Amino acid sequence: MAVCEISGKGKMYGHNVSFSQRKTRKVFKPNVQKKTLIVDDKKIKVNVATSTLRTLKKKGLIK
Repeated sequence: MAVCEISGKGKMYGHNVSFSQRKTRKVFKPNVQKKTLIVDDKKIKVNVATSTLRTLKKKGLIK
């Protein structure tokens, strides 16, 4: 399932809205990637959202 293991970001619900303003249900899934992170000299495979990866890079926690 599409859930980020670090931030906990999961699916959200909303509407597809057509030009005629007809609303149908829609599921928004986060962009989750399987990445290998090095923590305490150990390689760990985690499912991480790309937005979380950007934040980790910005904070300098990963390269």
